[in-house]
Amino acid sequence: MPSEKPLTIRDLAEAARVSVATVSRALNGRPGVSRATRERILALAREWGFIPSAAAREMVGMATAVGILFAPGVRRYTPYFTLLLEALSEALWREGLRVAEVEVDPTGKPRQEALGYILLGAHEKDPRVEVLSQKGVPFVLVGVGEVIPWVAPEDVEGGYLATRHLLDLGHRTIAHLTGYPEHQAGRERLLGYRKALREAGIPFREELVLDGAFDPLTAYRMVRKAWERSLRFTALFAASDEMALGAWAALEDLGVGVPEEVSLVGYDDLPEFGERLTTVRQDIPTIARKAVALLLEARDGKPPRGLRIPVRLVVRGTTRRREVGA
Repeated sequence: MPSEKPLTIRDLAEAARVSVATVSRALNGRPGVSRATRERILALAREWGFIPSAAAREMVGMATAVGILFAPGVRRYTPYFTLLLEALSEALWREGLRVAEVEVDPTGKPRQEALGYILLGAHEKDPRVEVLSQKGVPFVLVGVGEVIPWVAPEDVEGGYLATRHLLDLGHRTIAHLTGYPEHQAGRERLLGYRKALREAGIPFREELVLDGAFDPLTAYRMVRKAWERSLRFTALFAASDEMALGAWAALEDLGVGVPEEVSLVGYDDLPEFGERLTTVRQDIPTIARKAVALLLEARDGKPPRGLRIPVRLVVRGTTRRREVGA
């Protein structure tokens, strides 16, 4: 039987002995689930009161789908986006809605109509924002926007916390694996890195910023290339856990110990990926819930607003104090 805590899709998955993805597909009416499994999941959802609100059911009569719009070029099938989509699916289900991934054309226009849209992969001069604003369709951006509904983690603060932690451990030559420079998350985490260096009186060195593109393979190649070209650092802050693991693999292959010779910090605190890393945790379930709440506010004609979700540093085994003279 469920506890008094709010139920989650993960609770249903454990009770039904299926994956979280299977529960998500069953709740949202998507294919890929057998009839018997779907009925078992829905029966548990009804028994536990895991059902849409009455007000939301009225909306479902008009349209049931909220479209997920990925920015062009963004890697969709990553651990981060998988977790975010699961959290969005759960939050929408509780409002009587379902999630549907929708393609966009080159102008940023969705190729399918939906009740509203959630935009992932925030970046500069995003055509999706302009198109949807002109159409008057409810939408929310997971990222930072202007005069639109948006929600984002405190990414500048996250980059600052990661770098400040390394500085407090005595490191003075700190490299940074950044994400896509045109995307909000990578840009802001870099700003936090620079802020911490500036406060510590350490000059910013362009050559210590390595382009990781939120991709572990690219991160591996960039760190290996930098080290083989004699670029040296005693610590590295990666703008995602995936990049941190790519960097870790490169350092190991080079015979460089983590954290004995290079301390390493990631970002996201992803299950399995981030659990060995000192990392910055962002609250993905809260980001998803706030995104859905802002979308419903937009549907109801309320003034747009933006929300920042706090992050926090989680210290584990990949960072250590720098030995004097090392």
